[in-house]
Amino acid sequence: MPETNTPKTLNKPDGNLRWVICSLLFFSVAINYLDRLTISVLKTPLSEQFGWSNSDYGYITGAFSFAYAFGYLFGGRLSDRWGVKKALPYFVGAWSLFAGLHGLCAFLDLDETITAIAPEIRTAFPYLVISFVTVPMTAAGFIYGRIALGLCQGGNFPAAIKTVAEWFPVRERATATGWFNAGSNVGAVACPFIVSYLYAAVGFQLTFYITGAVGLVWVIAWKALYRPPEEHPKLSPSELAYIRDGQPESEEKPPQVPWISLLGYRAAWAYLIASILAGPAWGFYQFFVPDFLQQVFSLDQGDTAKATASFFLVATAGGVLGGWFAGKLLAKGWSLNKARKTALLVCALCVVPIYFAPFVPSVWMAIAIVGIAGSAHQGWSANLFSVVGDTMPREAISSVVGMGGFAAYMTGGFVNIITGAILDKTGSYISVFAYFSGMYILSLIAIQILVPVIGRKSKATN
Repeated sequence: MPETNTPKTLNKPDGNLRWVICSLLFFSVAINYLDRLTISVLKTPLSEQFGWSNSDYGYITGAFSFAYAFGYLFGGRLSDRWGVKKALPYFVGAWSLFAGLHGLCAFLDLDETITAIAPEIRTAFPYLVISFVTVPMTAAGFIYGRIALGLCQGGNFPAAIKTVAEWFPVRERATATGWFNAGSNVGAVACPFIVSYLYAAVGFQLTFYITGAVGLVWVIAWKALYRPPEEHPKLSPSELAYIRDGQPESEEKPPQVPWISLLGYRAAWAYLIASILAGPAWGFYQFFVPDFLQQVFSLDQGDTAKATASFFLVATAGGVLGGWFAGKLLAKGWSLNKARKTALLVCALCVVPIYFAPFVPSVWMAIAIVGIAGSAHQGWSANLFSVVGDTMPREAISSVVGMGGFAAYMTGGFVNIITGAILDKTGSYISVFAYFSGMYILSLIAIQILVPVIGRKSKATN
């Protein structure tokens, strides 16, 4: 079977409503990361206030990752079943509520109150046991809060990927994915400054309440602006034709493809393996890079906020550039297969130097190394997400993305817990950085073996 040809060149349409929709996805992801990363910015003051160890913090972030995995899996399924018009505002509204409820965990800090009223209770129940893990009561409260947050936030990306597949032609998908995925970095850049300011001004409880309320504004905007392409009154006929002409012809499929049948696709297995190997890296960057910079370079809270924001600022460019790079190669006549894999290879090679981050003498050198790796991860993700859209039936895209996210974040949960244990035992990040430096290369090898030509509907049983 011949290799898939480059998508045909289309005339530019009259209108850019598809990019307005992309901007809504961008802001949903930015808010997602603002709510997600608040706890990483406040790790040091919360740990000091509540007496958490690195292992306690590892359990808290691990709980989020495990829950996010299930949220990703079932969020993708619900997006395919309900459609993104209904599913995405449900996800954003629910996680915004639970993000705000993190502030209630302050009431679990009962040392002073219980000691004054009934000291024998505090003596008898100083800790809470969760799944054979003993943690302080406040840590347990945050664990439950992070579980609720993760379950709701997991649907954001599968729904966004499905929206891009519906609203963009093939040649623009990676670019659109890169743009909305850049919201993760914008949210991450803004988060240290916003959260540090709010914490200093109003304390951690109101910080969670305020950041949680932001998502409700987005829900209102989505309800007002979003419709499917065929139903949108403001979408011009030429733009609708541009979107549809640049997409593969829809195959006759059942309304929902059974999960078990998705495992028959080589592309699904390639995505799952890459998600297991390289996917956990981003969770590590989110929850441990602020601590790495603060502990290794002895930064205060303000300097940590600046350094963390700088890391995410460097990483911001990756998603956009990764998608743009693949699109540029396609525009030059490269095949879809060659363009996607070349972009993935460049991103994989840019992560390798992260091994040296713990050894450099300057915080800005460390930020540059880790930031480039984070940027490469975003470019990698933009193209890997697009590979799913390039290779799977449209009716199954969100489900496959959800399966990959489940695999990535389940693995990431264990990685976070193990990272906390390693830090308590060794105080060093060297082994963790060494692990992630080679995972992208291994992932690309797996992709090449399982999907020799991107664009073919290759079944694993063929």
